[in-house]
Amino acid sequence: MPVESRPLRDASLHFRVLQQYLFLLKKYPVLTKSVTSGILSALGNLLSQILEARKKAKTGAPVSELETAGAARYAIYGLFITGPVSHFFYQLMETWLPATDPYCIVKRLLLDRLFFAPGFLLIFYFVMNILEAKGREDFEKKMRGSYWTALKMNWKVWTPFQFININFVPVQSAVRQHDRLILVCLPCISEEMRLPKKTNLEESVFTVALWHTKQAA
Repeated sequence: MPVESRPLRDASLHFRVLQQYLFLLKKYPVLTKSVTSGILSALGNLLSQILEARKKAKTGAPVSELETAGAARYAIYGLFITGPVSHFFYQLMETWLPATDPYCIVKRLLLDRLFFAPGFLLIFYFVMNILEAKGREDFEKKMRGSYWTALKMNWKVWTPFQFININFVPVQSAVRQHDRLILVCLPCISEEMRLPKKTNLEESVFTVALWHTKQAA
């Protein structure tokens, strides 16, 4: 039975937006991923603040207003750091560890989890310290107080997703490009979520991840 084709202008709005995004992703990959990362980072930060405020409201604790400056810092970080760095790192991973390598599945995961994740988290703390106009003492205090906890949370929450994402989703897939940005951006929410409250962080992470999954479906 023949399938009737329709002009793109007659397609639904979300389909046309997706097609335009895929076009930009192909023509301007680094810029498109950087802008996407900046937007998602800011939204993730705002969502984490909203979830935290709701929890405080339920317990009767005082609720502060949304900190737009914090969201702006995350947007800057996503735009200039997360997007470009994640793009080039994962492109290089495909070159360093091609699918023909007999142990590429394990090697890719170990490279991402043991090298990229710790290094990227360190960069996050350093850059955020600069954006917050804080000094060396604040940076060292934050590193001693929460870096290891944040890294363990990163490993705990994202390792299964990264295993699938790195090894079984085609490298040119738009969904994979989105997922890479999501997986890199969201662990950074932990700093604004008062890290020891792990339930809040996981709630934030999985809420945004669920939203993203529905959008990519």
